[in-house]
Amino acid sequence: MNTAELDRENHLYLLWANADPVTSENMVLMYATNSLIRGWWEKVTVIVWGGSQKTLLDNESVRLKFQLAKQVGVKFSACIACAVNQGLKERLEHEGIEVIPWGELLTELIKEDYHFLSV
Repeated sequence: MNTAELDRENHLYLLWANADPVTSENMVLMYATNSLIRGWWEKVTVIVWGGSQKTLLDNESVRLKFQLAKQVGVKFSACIACAVNQGLKERLEHEGIEVIPWGELLTELIKEDYHFLSV
């Protein structure tokens, strides 16, 4: 993904940087999933950043909610620097998660007033 591919129209970008499993399940994944099921947003991209990457891979309850979110069409994309630093890149890719440089894209989302939520 590059800045030209960012979608501003009815697309929510949700930055998931909180590794707490309760927050992961009851805010990030619940909101992302319900946003598509209930038509609140046409598209939802969850940016998996920092410690949330390990929580997604290692917490079984979070993984189940992640699988449901993927099934309803939530897109997941992970920060490559975080993934490499934690030794998780291959595991994330194995789960079907795009792993890319997010620094510049995140900056673009913020500067250009995209629909953006950070947890």
